[in-house]
Amino acid sequence: MTEVSMCSSTGGGELTPEEERVLIRDIAISAEANSKEGDTFYLITQRWWQHWIEYVNQDQPNITIDGSSLLEHGDLVGSSKRPASINNSDLIYDATSEDLHVGIEIHDSLLEGRDYVLLPQEVWNQLHSWYGGGPTLARKVISSGLSQTELAVEVYPLRLQLLVTPKGDHSTIRISKKETIGELHRRACEIFYLNSEQVCIWDYYGHRKHALMHDMDKTLDDANIQMDQDILVEVLNNGNGGLSASKGASRSCSAELSQGQNLTSPAGEVDNTYGVSGVSTRGSSSGLTGLHNLGNTCFMNSAIQCLVHTPEFAKYFREDYHQEINLQNPLGMVGELAIAFGELLRKLWAPGRTAVPPRQFKAKLARFAPQFSGYNQHDSQELLAFLLDGLHEDLNRVKHKPYIKSRDADGRPDEEVADEYWANHIARNDSIIVDVCQGQYKSTLVCPVCNKVSVTFDPFMYLSLPLQSTTTRSITVTVFSCDGSTTPFACTVTVPKQGRCRDLIHALSNSCSLKNNEELKLAEVQNHVFQRFLEDPLISLSTIKDDDHLAAYKIPKSVKKTLVLRLIHRRQERETNDSQTASRWKPYGIPLLSSISCDDVITRGDIQTVVHKMLSPLLRAESLRQADIADSNTLVVASDACHDSSPGEACSDPISDSIRNSSSKGSSSSKALASLKLPLQLVDENNACIDLSVGEEKAIRLSSSATSIIVYVDWSQELLEKYDTHYLENLPEVLKYGPVNKKARTEPLSLYTCLEAFLREEPLVPEDMWYCPQCKERRQASKKLDLWRLPEVLVIHLKRFSYSRSMKHKLETFVNFPIHDLDLTSYVANKNSTRRQLYELYALTNHYGGMGSGHYTAHIKLLDENRWYNFDDSHISPISEDEVKTAAAYVLFYRRVKSDGAISNGGKPSEGHHSSQI
Repeated sequence: MTEVSMCSSTGGGELTPEEERVLIRDIAISAEANSKEGDTFYLITQRWWQHWIEYVNQDQPNITIDGSSLLEHGDLVGSSKRPASINNSDLIYDATSEDLHVGIEIHDSLLEGRDYVLLPQEVWNQLHSWYGGGPTLARKVISSGLSQTELAVEVYPLRLQLLVTPKGDHSTIRISKKETIGELHRRACEIFYLNSEQVCIWDYYGHRKHALMHDMDKTLDDANIQMDQDILVEVLNNGNGGLSASKGASRSCSAELSQGQNLTSPAGEVDNTYGVSGVSTRGSSSGLTGLHNLGNTCFMNSAIQCLVHTPEFAKYFREDYHQEINLQNPLGMVGELAIAFGELLRKLWAPGRTAVPPRQFKAKLARFAPQFSGYNQHDSQELLAFLLDGLHEDLNRVKHKPYIKSRDADGRPDEEVADEYWANHIARNDSIIVDVCQGQYKSTLVCPVCNKVSVTFDPFMYLSLPLQSTTTRSITVTVFSCDGSTTPFACTVTVPKQGRCRDLIHALSNSCSLKNNEELKLAEVQNHVFQRFLEDPLISLSTIKDDDHLAAYKIPKSVKKTLVLRLIHRRQERETNDSQTASRWKPYGIPLLSSISCDDVITRGDIQTVVHKMLSPLLRAESLRQADIADSNTLVVASDACHDSSPGEACSDPISDSIRNSSSKGSSSSKALASLKLPLQLVDENNACIDLSVGEEKAIRLSSSATSIIVYVDWSQELLEKYDTHYLENLPEVLKYGPVNKKARTEPLSLYTCLEAFLREEPLVPEDMWYCPQCKERRQASKKLDLWRLPEVLVIHLKRFSYSRSMKHKLETFVNFPIHDLDLTSYVANKNSTRRQLYELYALTNHYGGMGSGHYTAHIKLLDENRWYNFDDSHISPISEDEVKTAAAYVLFYRRVKSDGAISNGGKPSEGHHSSQI
């Protein structure tokens, strides 16, 4: 259920962006302080909202309203221009509903914060008065929660199908679940022009009469009416086409119940009499019963529903399981957890669909697992792990566990060792949980010193698959332009994790808008000099580490012969040796790269010109206004660069006409050039330094085989006052830590890729070092996992949450998981099994939102109906398989497909499993 949250925002006609922001903030705060049941909130598309947020915060990007950053609503889009009119078209269906009683229908799968934002009525009114647009999507605030004291916006009112018998008319309506049965009765009569005294309405779930709805003061929520279900509108004494002028007809349909009258339903089926014995009870065989949220217990409800709808567990706990309760197991809970779970399961499968409050079960849970006490949000998978382990110990058929010492493999066949390990495990652990959920994997450890190989076979209850090992990685590179057109800027691109250097250059070329007449030179910078040039397009990107520093240089393509000019920055640093202090020029900053044509003679002045052009974006505007700078030909590169640079760059201020034209007032060109002479030193082939600040016409002698030249620029204090060199001081690392961008969040990741990352060989972390029996010491060995024995029900946990410095973060990576035919044949190391290892998805838990305000739901496939349902605490609604595919999956439940077919295609999953997009 959507929480009522204050989203302060708005935009304005003649007001400034700042005035709009402040006004909407004040309106929102006031509305929040006075919010109550019955208030109206309005949906507004997240896309427009984000644009407005950027607009009103363009001068203060980190502004906060109502205690939270406006930028938390997502990646800002568009520019800082004033938004156009409000356009909610992406929230609604294109086609207008044929039924006037439904109104404008919004998409069924919208999420707050992702697709829309809820605005209080006062905020919406102000926004709409400024911007106009629409359509208007109003929703009411209702009471919710176990105590009915929480406020929530009912974004999705009940959508009900009204079916009239015997006429056969039908209509769809939207109505709040907090409306009364009397209001539903009134609206049904109004829609079909019926006499209210001759109409009865029935809870008509599954085209079977479940209950007569005669308590007119009862709410639809209390009557357990669900989304998209049918309501039977029954007309009695319909001798006049369903209308009757008889005022004496009984209003109470209950009087008709004793007459044994049979009526034909719109579906063409003949119901039994209206007596209680003839009413079909919803949920008697389908298990469509919800769990009340006792206060942030959605994490528990979602996990329970998945276990309850595991067929093997449903059958086991509905029969007499008490004889298997182990009262002697010191690791168990004296059977109390198993009994509490069994009783809860029976209630959920019992006839009737009234939601069950799991208070007794939660009390037992808190008693044996205090970490889940209280009413804070917890991790659904952590609860599931505790519950499976606790149920196993409570139901362990082994009353006295024997002591068994495991033996080393000692070169024995894997099959023999695996069977021995499994037999030893079963001798101590034998329960319904082991029968259904436990498998076995092969663990291979290799000592890095003596190469000792140790093989063990360990049981598992579920697989925790990492999401960090994606197929792509982000690389940050600082881009420099040698023609003086722009200041340096950092560029982050996404490349294949196992890609080549050409992939990185291609991504950078697209990202930095490389022109057709330009190319990129990529280099690694270390200690202020070039460490290496990444010129080979086949260099693996795995050689680039996260803490490396990369720079890319835009240089012109040339058909002529060119040299690469490497410009190294130096500054004076004092050194003290043997009580003597001396100053030396040492490299600092980020080196630059450019090209220089060598078809003609290269002079010292040519190099001065090239370096001037490279440094021109860094030239301070004040330095251009000095009286002795007069030669416009010398300054044209710097001035043009300043004129063309974007706002916020070092050279953003244009040079005034008076300065630009000062050369016409008698100043000589030689004087202007001399004032900007750079202290450049060229290192020749003999390692001798040539001063390039004198003798500009002198030619530089280079061997015919030379491909590059190295030039040092010595930054004196006087020169530093002319140039803003902060752009050259820091080079970000390849991995730029920070929030995951939207593209990375939405990039699909195959479930098979996650499994391969889990199984691949990796070194153990230092705290998990392994004791090598041959070295007689603890070693940080490498570890390789292989699946060996698969369970009947395979539980897969997607590790969406990561920890750093005691903080918990969520990975929003979208995982592409198969619903049908999860093929694990190629991942099973035990080749004695000749059947394919195929699994079918039947349940999953989902996690939506962030850490503090997240919400868990469950998607369950009822096998007898072959239909998927969404279990959202006490609310259950049918969903399509496509909706399951796009779920925010957290824990997946797969059942083995019973098939003895031969392995085809070598047992390898088809490419479609790996690359199909959901």
